[in-house]
Amino acid sequence: MSKKKVVVALGHDALGSNTSAQLNAVKRTAKALADLVEANYQLTITHSNGHQVSMIHKAMTELHRVYSDYTPAPMCVCSAMSQGYVGYDIQNSLKSELLSRGISVPVSTILTQVTVDPYDEAFYAPQKAIGRYMPKEDADIEINKGNSVLETPDGFRRVVAAPQPIDIVEIDAIRTLSNADQVVIACGGGGIPVIEQQHALKGASAVIEKDCIAGKLATDLKADELLILTSVDYVYLNFEKDNQEPLKTLTVADAKHYIVEGHFGETDMLPKIMAAISYLEAVPNGKVIITSLNKTAAAIDAKIGTIITT
Repeated sequence: MSKKKVVVALGHDALGSNTSAQLNAVKRTAKALADLVEANYQLTITHSNGHQVSMIHKAMTELHRVYSDYTPAPMCVCSAMSQGYVGYDIQNSLKSELLSRGISVPVSTILTQVTVDPYDEAFYAPQKAIGRYMPKEDADIEINKGNSVLETPDGFRRVVAAPQPIDIVEIDAIRTLSNADQVVIACGGGGIPVIEQQHALKGASAVIEKDCIAGKLATDLKADELLILTSVDYVYLNFEKDNQEPLKTLTVADAKHYIVEGHFGETDMLPKIMAAISYLEAVPNGKVIITSLNKTAAAIDAKIGTIITT
């Protein structure tokens, strides 16, 4: 029996928020991913990097503050660092878990770039907060450098654009490894945003929404399923209200209707639903499952989670 191809999108809960927490978290995550491999799925894995890229950005900025000879790292470089760092932990933990089950499957991490449009409207209204909280004098320095800053009750934070992805630059390499039945970790943190300039790629001061790139990756690979692992067991109507209602099944039409009614949070569930819609409209025979990381095994057997189809 041929294997089903599934793109797995890992959220913040799968990774932790610092180096030690991440190392512990990915051991638990590796068990859930190994369950999928054992159930005869071919995996392509993407993941969030919010905590990790912020940590790296803070560290590089502080290094420059203490040692002026060191230049602060641009966002594209911080994104690349986070891809390697997170991929390294997932790759090693998953490989170890698979071997403990007697499964020998190659696991590879691909440093992945994603092209964006320099005229994307997001660049004119940056909203994605990154890095440390700053006092006003540091915020003024950022503004004078041409960076955008947001004032919050806890201080000032730099904000960057979150443009829509156009093309996954390394998609042929990802597809080749996927077709060879290898486990692939790619497009971490949404991918490294780059802008095409003639024959060169230039890093962009931006981040790409991780759920958005998961939908794009599943579409490009023509995956059988997109599995989005998050912090809740289901997609809910009236989330966290007295009349909260879990949705066990959902169609694209239903999802669009609920979006209009404002049921999905703009920074949490809405990006996941939008990713599901974009994938299913491109791959009508596909299936999307949204559930929590610790319910992965049950979701495989359709015992839990929200299933979205056309």
